[in-house]
Amino acid sequence: MKVPTELVGAQVTRTAFDHQVRITFTGHGPDGRIRLDGELVIETVLSMTDPGGGRVVLTPGAGTSPAPLLGLFAKTVAEVEVTGCGTLCVDFDDGTGLRVDPDPDYESWSLTGFGFDSVLVGPGGEVGRQR
Repeated sequence: MKVPTELVGAQVTRTAFDHQVRITFTGHGPDGRIRLDGELVIETVLSMTDPGGGRVVLTPGAGTSPAPLLGLFAKTVAEVEVTGCGTLCVDFDDGTGLRVDPDPDYESWSLTGFGFDSVLVGPGGEVGRQR
């Protein structure tokens, strides 16, 4: 699976949640122009680890459960990893981490935009890259 390493150095410029979690990333090049603009859509349970190692499980569509994600605003991506059939791990510059595992029955996450290859992780894992 293609790992969207282009996200490294991009900043979270928007977070939103309802029945999905949406996180927008924007990255600028050395000349100040936008080099990357993408949206991560999460449709399944995810976990977030704070800089001290505390972990919370967040469920989209479960009221205010995803509220801790609002703290990602303006954080910078330090590392991105995709393992197995589509487990996404995103680490941020302050030590915060985000993890989304594939769901056996539902689409779990997708990443679309420009400046990287889009990814869709459907039921059970990656269903292929989109362009």
